[in-house]
Amino acid sequence: MIKVSGTAVAKIDRSSPEYKALLEAHARLAKKDNTLWGKQAEAEAAIRLNWVDLPNDSRDLLPTLDALAAKDRDKTSFVLCGMGGSSLGPEVIATTHQKQLFVLDSTDPDHVQRALKNDLAKTLVIISSKSGTSIETISHRSIFEEAFRKQSLEPTAHMVFVTDPGSPLDQQLREHGYSVVKADPHVGGRFSVLSAFGLVPASLLGIDVSVLLDEANDAKESFLLDPHLVCDIAFLLAYQSDQYIAFNDSGSGMPGLSDWIEQLIAESTGKNQCGRLPIVVKNFKDVHFGNCLKVAFSGNADLIVEADLSAQFILWEWVTSLLCFALKVDPFNQPNVTEAKVAASALLSQWNGTKPVFTADHVEAAVEIYGKGSSVKDALNTLIASVPTDGYIAVMAYLDRSNDSALTEIQSILSEKANRPVTFGWGPRFLHSTGQFHKGGQQNGVFLQITGSHQVEIKIPGAEFDLGTLIAAQALGDANVLTLRKYPLLRFNFTKRKEGIAALLASAKSL
Repeated sequence: MIKVSGTAVAKIDRSSPEYKALLEAHARLAKKDNTLWGKQAEAEAAIRLNWVDLPNDSRDLLPTLDALAAKDRDKTSFVLCGMGGSSLGPEVIATTHQKQLFVLDSTDPDHVQRALKNDLAKTLVIISSKSGTSIETISHRSIFEEAFRKQSLEPTAHMVFVTDPGSPLDQQLREHGYSVVKADPHVGGRFSVLSAFGLVPASLLGIDVSVLLDEANDAKESFLLDPHLVCDIAFLLAYQSDQYIAFNDSGSGMPGLSDWIEQLIAESTGKNQCGRLPIVVKNFKDVHFGNCLKVAFSGNADLIVEADLSAQFILWEWVTSLLCFALKVDPFNQPNVTEAKVAASALLSQWNGTKPVFTADHVEAAVEIYGKGSSVKDALNTLIASVPTDGYIAVMAYLDRSNDSALTEIQSILSEKANRPVTFGWGPRFLHSTGQFHKGGQQNGVFLQITGSHQVEIKIPGAEFDLGTLIAAQALGDANVLTLRKYPLLRFNFTKRKEGIAALLASAKSL
């Protein structure tokens, strides 16, 4: 059952030409019409629309999933290595069903070290990558394979891979005897939650995948019968919303749903300088700026969308596709994600495997300042002053999202002080999400990058660099891409993380 309500519903004009166009687009989407988003998107859309059928077609995976769960029933600890759509979907499934899943979508050495501290004899590592060429998952795979061997454990008994059939990774793994589940190659990453990428981890955690698919299929049937369920939402996002949409999943019983939607909308629409930027908040009181549509999944908001979790998945994928139709952008490409990857690779080559020593412009206690401002407070004031009247601040933290979680408070503080939208993303995971929007969406962003020293260093077997060097290249590579666009950018580096976070929060509060 899908229920759409909220104060914004009164603004829906079903008699308008725009709404009628959405209804027509909805009917075409149901038929997987790859011409829906214009000539420039036809080729990509032709090989990316199988997500439409996943609520039914993914049932073909059930025997494979049952066999895999039976084979690994002795495992009690699960680690998922994946980026973007390969990790955000499984994470919200796990948290909603109150299952323990360590999602490793970071190259921060401290974060990776915590994953390695599990009892490896009882651990199953799931490596999820469509192409198998993501540098993060390549690194994670090598690190875990070595860790298992050091404890005289056979990696093939402790690792499962999800990838596209025929990928270089697929062929290589089967030759070495690993368990491999083939995903549908005609489903893009951020639309893949109801494919093998979402269902393999769910099944291994003991979640009834058939129920997830039933709920998604029921939802799809309901909005095929009543197109208003999806067209109403798409109309509000396209024609009654500004650039910013605030999402809050508190109290919904689906923690992390907003993060999944953030990637879906930001990476799909953030092109041609006309996208929609989700602002994920814990409470709507943290929204300190006007003209922002507030979306929730329970309680009170401008727009409330109530449905089961997997119903939310297919619903928002459908809505996002319609939103991209209205904005005239290709929902399935992500050109600027590749741009950041290339910049990071260039630095790794330039550094010859070793992170160089950097000299800060100023230093205040445990905070190194790279940018304008002789103190943390001055630097923040300068950054806030550079925000356009219609712009936003993006906080990009290349730290440990568990142990350094206190840093997230900076989002609400800066939003209040600047009276502007503030996003918060953990690096490098946000590079596969809002990172696309930063370069391809409206060109009114201001960027605060936060890096930090590490308690441990972890070598990457087979690579010339370690994790500390890799995450530095990813951070500074993205910074270089943003700087080339003349965007204001400030970097703080914490020489001691706990002290640095405390100093930054204190300075921000004093603005």
